[in-house]
Amino acid sequence: MEIATLCSVDRRWLSVRAINRGKQPSLAQLRAFAAVAEHLHFRDAAAAIGMSQPALSGAVSALEETLGVTLLERTTRKVLLSSAGERLAVRARAVLDEVEALMEEADAVRAPFTGALRLGVIPTVAPYLLPTLIGLVHEKYPDLDLQVHEEQTSSLIEGLGAGRLDLLLLAVPLGVPGVTELPLFDEDFVLVTPLDHWLGGREGIPREALKELNLLLLDEGHCLRDQALDICREAGRADAPVTTTAAGLSTLVQLVAGGLGVTLLPRTAVRVETSRSNQLLTGFFADPAPTRRIALAMRTGAARAAEYEELAAALREAVRPLPVRVV
Repeated sequence: MEIATLCSVDRRWLSVRAINRGKQPSLAQLRAFAAVAEHLHFRDAAAAIGMSQPALSGAVSALEETLGVTLLERTTRKVLLSSAGERLAVRARAVLDEVEALMEEADAVRAPFTGALRLGVIPTVAPYLLPTLIGLVHEKYPDLDLQVHEEQTSSLIEGLGAGRLDLLLLAVPLGVPGVTELPLFDEDFVLVTPLDHWLGGREGIPREALKELNLLLLDEGHCLRDQALDICREAGRADAPVTTTAAGLSTLVQLVAGGLGVTLLPRTAVRVETSRSNQLLTGFFADPAPTRRIALAMRTGAARAAEYEELAAALREAVRPLPVRVV
């Protein structure tokens, strides 16, 4: 190829690059692409972001034209990310997260404790602490739109990292990088037994007694199950054979009332759960009793960090009437 021809090709290539650099993807295009990358289905992606399916498809096509790359491999049965799509989906999600953080920062500067607060709570805390928290929000932060999501710990942590949730209320420590914990209180565990159990209603129960008990536990995935197993190991129990489990504390306590075994409950849950049956007794461990710590958790460097810290301080004061030790 002659030098003049090469120069002509180079000029055209540079011209195309200049044109492409002059174009900028829109946020709507990035949201559409990120939704398709997550769901790998146009209908589900459109529903997730409240966009019509034709509009979503058009936005993704426009983004491909702007970037000059093919992001999706479309077939009659499914949608797949191309190799370029896999790389750029991460970038698109990061851009959208930063835009959301920008809006949150603006909201926080404009008016603290307004707008939505998406709070994730574990099931072994929600029924017992939410009445106090909701009452606090209504009284002190009436303009805050509190949105509660009850999920297990692993799901909550994933939601916090992905930006789906703003703040968590759960048992700690988590030991998760990029997550800051705001401790609230410690609470003891108690032993709930049937009426005729030899430890029923006793005080000063040694932890070693757990070695011989038929302990009923929550299903796998609940942090309270893991805490109960840790307590058993600390008491010298090498294993804790589990023949019966439950999805929630209410069911667990009813199994105890039916004489199937005993269980451990956090103190905040005792009044609610044991009041449903007259076939239960509560025993208390000798000091130091097994405990758990409850905290708020936020993304490190969150735009609304100062608000979350203030909320944590207010919540510590609000829980003082409960059977807990404020941190």
